[in-house]
Amino acid sequence: MTATPSCVVIIGAGLAGAKTAEHLRAIGFDGTITLVGREEHRPYERPPLSKANLIEGSVPDKDLFVHEPSWYAEHDVDLRLGCTVEEVDLRSHTLSTTSTEGRRTFAFDALVLATGSSPRRLDVPGADLTGIHHLRTLDDSRRLRAALTGHPRVVLVGGGWIGLEVAAAAATLGASVTVLEAGGMPLGSVLGERLASVLVAAHRSHRVQLRTRVDVVGFTATSDGRVAAVRLGDGTTVPADVVVVGVGARPNVELARAMRLAVDDGVLTDEFLRTSHPRVLAVGDIAHAWHPVFGRRIRVEHWANALNQPRTAAATIVGKWTAYDRLPYFYSDQYDLGLKYTGHVARRDITELVVRGDERSGTFMAFWLREGRVAAGMCVNVWDQMDSIQALIRSRAEVSAARLGDPSTPLGEVVTEPRQARIALS
Repeated sequence: MTATPSCVVIIGAGLAGAKTAEHLRAIGFDGTITLVGREEHRPYERPPLSKANLIEGSVPDKDLFVHEPSWYAEHDVDLRLGCTVEEVDLRSHTLSTTSTEGRRTFAFDALVLATGSSPRRLDVPGADLTGIHHLRTLDDSRRLRAALTGHPRVVLVGGGWIGLEVAAAAATLGASVTVLEAGGMPLGSVLGERLASVLVAAHRSHRVQLRTRVDVVGFTATSDGRVAAVRLGDGTTVPADVVVVGVGARPNVELARAMRLAVDDGVLTDEFLRTSHPRVLAVGDIAHAWHPVFGRRIRVEHWANALNQPRTAAATIVGKWTAYDRLPYFYSDQYDLGLKYTGHVARRDITELVVRGDERSGTFMAFWLREGRVAAGMCVNVWDQMDSIQALIRSRAEVSAARLGDPSTPLGEVVTEPRQARIALS
């Protein structure tokens, strides 16, 4: 952008969109800001939806919503809820929306796409029966929480992070829980079978049934149209009162495609979150952004990206060039296991796994090495080492796998390169 715009429109009123507006005001942008969201709720956080909300039944507003209701008016942010963007015209720098108030047109000098992602759906008979849930929105979470009362039979289709978190919540509430996974082991393709087995053991200790290498081919219904069972490819069925489909998500790039932006597993951006059009930026789940630390584009659907990328987007809009180089981070809580993961390993990467401590104890760390350097690390019930792990990743230094795996060796002393025998840990 050659000049600071006077009018910014943000499409997507989730965490990423709301934080973009917040950071624009924080750095002194005094132009107009319009924040357009499809949901009727003001911007909220998504992590509680599969965690506290399912177990406790509600989350305090201060822990759920990004801002107080009055914040938007107080900061002169025009929050438009229940709005669908129908068309963006990059030649006239306008977009049109529809809502219960009718059709509106908004002008912009800069446009930020924060359209997020949507749950993948199963294309099988009965997939739209009552009692089959997907978890993405606050309303989804509230409906699912209501369905989990009364100790129902719950089947999770998909053993990813969402599936296992919901399984843990349902089991904690006393439901009879079965997880159906198409692969060899839940999260095995993400963590590797050695570490994934830690989570599997935790779920089995809470009487969760895990079935792997199964193919869901349909659902059967009761006489009143509710789900009754999940049909598998081997001809068997799994009885169910509640089904949660968690088979991944897809980035919401339909609008970006219609705008003819460069799209490939998300909206392609540079390290400043600029898309292929000079007036358009992308943040959050949809941003397939160049990452200076990893030297590649990465796209991660995690809360931390939605929280932190908006600071860079806001700076880019006003001409304060600051590359987004924060390391990916996410966390998961399942029973008494608290997991924190940072860094990035692509599915095609060849890595070496190093475990620091005894994973059977439920308190340990794990590292993924690529070409002898730490690419990612995970803490399980270890609470004070994230900064140290991130320092190792950023150093790009070769490390000794033996020292890295030795709990008695400080993380600052695992580097093998002579001039970097000790790295600074912040």
